[in-house]
Amino acid sequence: MSLFQVDNISLHFGGLRAVDDVSFAVEKGEVFTIIGPNGAGKTSIFNLISRLYNPTAGTLTFEGQDITKLPPHEIATLGIARTFQNIELFENASVLANLLVGRHCHTTTNVLTELLFLPSVRKAELAHRRAVEQVIEFLGLQKYRDMLIAGLPYGVRKVCEVARALCTEPKLLLLDEPSSGLNVEETSDMAFWITDIKKELGITVLMVEHDMTLVNRVSDRVLALNYGKVLAGGTPAQVQSHPDVIAAYLGG
Repeated sequence: MSLFQVDNISLHFGGLRAVDDVSFAVEKGEVFTIIGPNGAGKTSIFNLISRLYNPTAGTLTFEGQDITKLPPHEIATLGIARTFQNIELFENASVLANLLVGRHCHTTTNVLTELLFLPSVRKAELAHRRAVEQVIEFLGLQKYRDMLIAGLPYGVRKVCEVARALCTEPKLLLLDEPSSGLNVEETSDMAFWITDIKKELGITVLMVEHDMTLVNRVSDRVLALNYGKVLAGGTPAQVQSHPDVIAAYLGG
C-alpha cells in the first residue's frame, strides 16, 4: 500500500479546470516531485491535500484512510505537514516561538490544566521544547533560535519554515517551491536538507518545484503537469526527455 494516493482528483472553478483527473501514488521513503509551468495545477493539488480546497471529484488516501473530506485541522494530526510558496511565519516572533507553534498538533492539555500549570503541563512543555531543539540542531539554526523572523535573511526564513513543519513530526512533508527566492548556494543547501530529511529522519517528501537542478538532485520520481493534466511520470531523466514535457515545461 502506498503511503499517499491520489485517485482521479479534479478541481474546477466554474469553467476553469485547475486540476483535471490527476492520479499518482507516493511511496514511503521517497521524494516525489511535481513539476510544470505556471498555472499547471501544482499548488492547487497541495491545497487539496491540505484541505484548503474541496475537490470537484476524486479521492485522497493517506495510510489507507480516505482524507478527501477531512477538516483541515485534522491533516497535521494525521502526519501531513506543509510549507508554502510565500513564507507563512510570524515575523515578530522568534524562531523558537515559531517552531513551538508546530508542536500545537501534539497538545493534549486543556485550558484549565494550562492555567493551573499542573505537572502534566510542565512535562508536556519540556517535551515540546526538546523536540524543537532537536529540529533546530538538525537544520543548524542554533544561532538564530532567539532572533525575530523579521530580522533574518530570506534563505534562513525558508529553512525556518521547513523546521516548523518538521516540528509537527510528519510522515509526509509537502514542500511548495522550496527553492523559490533562493540563490544557487542556498538552493544547494536546501537540497542537502531535503536529502537528510528523507535519509536521516525517514520522512517521505512530496515536493512542488521549478528548479530542475534541485529536482534532479533529490527526486526519486517526478510527475509533470500542464493545464491541470498529467503529461508524464517516472524518473527525472524519463520525464525530462518526454516530448510533451519538453514542449510544455522546458521550452523545447
